Amino acid sequence: MSRFWLVSRQLCWGFICFVFVTESRWWTALALANSVFDAIFLVNNEEKGPAMKYEKSDAALAKLTPEQFRVTQQNGTERPFTGEYNDNKQPGIYVDIVSGEPLFTSSDKFESGCGWPSFTKPIETAHVTEHHDATHGMVRTEVRSAHGDSHLGHVFPDGPRDRGGLRYCINSASLRFIHRDEMEAEGYGAYLDQVEDV
Repeated sequence: MSRFWLVSRQLCWGFICFVFVTESRWWTALALANSVFDAIFLVNNEEKGPAMKYEKSDAALAKLTPEQFRVTQQNGTERPFTGEYNDNKQPGIYVDIVSGEPLFTSSDKFESGCGWPSFTKPIETAHVTEHHDATHGMVRTEVRSAHGDSHLGHVFPDGPRDRGGLRYCINSASLRFIHRDEMEAEGYGAYLDQVEDV
């Protein structure tokens, strides 16, 4: 919830209390405050623009390269140290290459030395799902995008302890990077406060 939203709500309820104490016409104050509150809500949402819709579509799949399709749709793994974003240090966010849903931020990216982009946590936990994976003679926890159902990679309990202890080991082929300077224009302005200089 934005600071603007919180302050506006407090002002509305403050007005209710003022009228209730001074004139005892609480029902009038409540109706007026609700109207003001609804108006502020509409203005705030209009400023943010239309809500983003994240989904898997045939059109998005048709734009994938063979490597992106193999990784995201066939649970593939790119070769270590070959991914486009393994060494990327620019500020911004990483979204699902298929659905566009926000997944990780540059602020949570760290150098793990494993050969794949590594993150300490998702930007939105609801956008990343976890699944038991017993393939290739190993027991691991696979991570997929919630809306696009893209295979992203795996999560391991060997990340930086001071940042939660997790390492999200992610294929570059599953991601699209959006630079901080372009986030607002592409509809991801709500996440700007989570992107720091790197």
